[in-house]
Order: sequence, then C-alpha cells, then structure tokens
Amino acid sequence: ILLLAMSLASWIVILIKALDIIKFKKHARAAQDFWHSEDFAAGLTKLGADPTNPFRHLALEGREATAHHRNTKAHLHDSLDVSDWVTRCLRNCIDEFTARLQSGLAILASVGSTAPFIGLFGTVWGIYHALLAIGTSGQSTIDKVAGPIGEALIMTALGLAVAIPAVLGYNALVRGNKSILGGLNSFAHDLHAYFVTGARVNAPGEQGKVLPMKKGG
Repeated sequence: ILLLAMSLASWIVILIKALDIIKFKKHARAAQDFWHSEDFAAGLTKLGADPTNPFRHLALEGREATAHHRNTKAHLHDSLDVSDWVTRCLRNCIDEFTARLQSGLAILASVGSTAPFIGLFGTVWGIYHALLAIGTSGQSTIDKVAGPIGEALIMTALGLAVAIPAVLGYNALVRGNKSILGGLNSFAHDLHAYFVTGARVNAPGEQGKVLPMKKGG
C-alpha cells in the first residue's frame, strides 16, 4: 500500500509539473515577440493575460520597480541607483518563481531514493515469514520454498518499479526547469537594460532585427 501511494504521488507530481513546463515554454516563445513591439504596452499584450506567466509578471515587476524608484523620496536614491533597484526587484521575482517551479521535486527525490529500500525491506520481511512458515510445517522441499520466497522477491521489483519513473521524471523536470529559468534570466537581463537605458541588449547576430521599444505603457 505504501509503495502504491508513493507511485501515485510521484506520477501526479510528474504530470502536473510536465504540464507546467509545457505551458511555460509556450510563454517563453511568446516572450521573444515581446521585443518586436512598438512600445511596452503592446509587448505586454503579446505576453497574454495569463496571471501565471512568469515573463509577464517579470515585465510588470520591472515597470513597477522603475516607476517606484523614479517617484520615491531622495533618501532611497542615495542608497540604490535605478539599475541596482531594478536588478533587486527582478531577482526577487525570479527567486519566487524558482521556488514555485521546484516545488514537488522533493517528493520525486524522496520516492526515488527510498522506494527501493522499502521494497527490499518487504522482501526480507516476506522471506523471514516464509522461512518461519516452512520451518513450522516441516516441509523444506524446493517446491515449498520457492513459492513463498518468489512472492517475497516481488516486493523488490515493485520498489524498483516505483523508484525508476520517479528518478527519470525528476531528471527530466530538472532539465526542463533549467531551460525555463535560463530563458527567464535572459529576459530579465534584457528588461533591466530596457528600463535603465531604454533599449534591449541584442544577442549576437540580432543587430538590426529587434528595434528598441519606446518607453510607453
């Protein structure tokens, strides 16, 4: 029953996180169109209205941070310039999303590391009781021994059957998360350059393809 619950929990996590990664990758592709907009408001429109879109949330946080720094009192300007302030706000936003993105991975790691040992414990426990039963009955022929011990060994196989998908799912989700976070960090870098200088920092080979957006919206 314990292995069944662990398997069910790991598959639920894998499916939910996989759907999230697919959704966030779509958002990442939409974020590329953000920089082909006439102004900031048009760029936000291209990012969509999904409140869970981390790229949209990052853009809004950057805009709010810039406006807050511009309108705040002078003593804050003395401690942090606009570049440091925007960097700090964008970093906090990414850290919050990272924590949310990695939620549930601990379950997969725990299942992958403990399920084989639970299965092995079940096997040892089954063999122990099988030997006790054989000793009590006094029948120690091979056909009487093989059946109970073979049934006990099934627990080891079940433990591996639960652990292997959890480990594979964990590794796949970690790779997917790294890809999304890489795109989000790159987007944040471009947003920082835009809010500080008014133009995106073009990647190699992009010169002439992406026009600096107007600071509107």
